Amino acid sequence: MAPAMGNELQHRTVLLNEAVGGLITRADGIYIDGTFGRGGHSRAILQRLGDAGRLIAFDKDPLAIATAQQIQDARFSIVHDSFAALKDAASERGVGRVSGVLLDLGVSSPQVDDPERGFSFRAQGPLDMRMDPTRGESAAEWLARATVQEITEVIRDYGEERFAFQIAKALVARRTESERLGPLDSTRELAEIVGNVVKTREKGKDPTTRIFQAIRIHVNQELAELQVVLESALTLLEQEGRLVVISFHSLEDRIVKRFMQAQSSAPAVDRRLPIRAVDLPSSPMRVLGRVFPSDAEVADNPRARSAVMRIAERIAP
Repeated sequence: MAPAMGNELQHRTVLLNEAVGGLITRADGIYIDGTFGRGGHSRAILQRLGDAGRLIAFDKDPLAIATAQQIQDARFSIVHDSFAALKDAASERGVGRVSGVLLDLGVSSPQVDDPERGFSFRAQGPLDMRMDPTRGESAAEWLARATVQEITEVIRDYGEERFAFQIAKALVARRTESERLGPLDSTRELAEIVGNVVKTREKGKDPTTRIFQAIRIHVNQELAELQVVLESALTLLEQEGRLVVISFHSLEDRIVKRFMQAQSSAPAVDRRLPIRAVDLPSSPMRVLGRVFPSDAEVADNPRARSAVMRIAERIAP
């Protein structure tokens, strides 16, 4: 894709051709890009659509919205909101059914690489982590009020960290030093606290990565919103419409996998009752498969290494 502004040079869209190829079934359809990011998938979708096609994209990040607004195409519109609002946004635009929904669940490279966003511990920055810095509670604000139990649950459940309780205690204990040190509001200090608690290191893995990831997931309610958008997508998809989801985290992929499996399994029936085969309830979807980045893509873009793409198709009206 041709970059529209400087930040695009920093972001490489993962599984670009595979995702768009798995999504598009008709050139005149209406499609949803639930995570615009820096527009890689959206631009590729627009290239595949005909004059009657339409694309509605979503993103919470104001910088992503600014990038999207540079796309001058009557077939394209951008919604500054979470993809959890997909159903209501479609209804407001008079859209009843869509031909495909694409969700790229990864954090974009410009977000990770910008210290001011607070997503990474590798550079000093404010402890924010919000996808939309203009709305909601920042990571620093949440850590300033959360209990040991709440922090433990987030780090344990979203970061799968065995030292979650010890880290939570250290973070809450840090508040007693706020008068002397000021509030805990920097990425570097959070990383130092984690490093002081977790002394063991798995080869090639820094536990701080898991902690930042867990807090980010909580602050942005990523898993809860994923559950909502999957249900909304199923409701909106027309027959033979596609749902394409790219995940970068095992918790996300587990939710997507279980959803697609559940929707592709025939509902249970009481076999003791007489029923004709034609009257048996059918499943609303079928799973078309999963795709991983090629070795060449991972070599070119190491951030693609954890990606897995799952595709399902609506088969019942």
